[in-house]
Amino acid sequence: QVQLVESGGGSVQAGGSLSLSCAASGITFSGYHMAWFRQSPGKEREGVAVIGTGGTTAYADSVKGRFTISKDYAKNTLYLQIASLKPEDTAMYYCAAGSFLLAPWNRGLAPGQYNYWGQGTQVTVSS
Repeated sequence: QVQLVESGGGSVQAGGSLSLSCAASGITFSGYHMAWFRQSPGKEREGVAVIGTGGTTAYADSVKGRFTISKDYAKNTLYLQIASLKPEDTAMYYCAAGSFLLAPWNRGLAPGQYNYWGQGTQVTVSS
């Protein structure tokens, strides 16, 4: 049984930082691309960062330079370091695992490609 469990969300002021974690069980990072998505009320789920099985990363333009995705094979844990937080970063953040072709024309930021999802962790940024 696959489980993805996010943690690390919270309430911070603009300009602050957070570190999100996603503990994975039932899958291995060598077999699945991993990603972070976010969704705020009334908006579609948005892919913010992807890390492929080979370690290639991709980011949404809105978070480039502020978000960093990484993974620890030994701990089977995915991370998202978030810096310079903005109020518009407020959302529920989800980790996801998917098995699909990652290529220059497919950076892996579309949610429909992912097979497994966590329950999410809330990030709230105040101005």
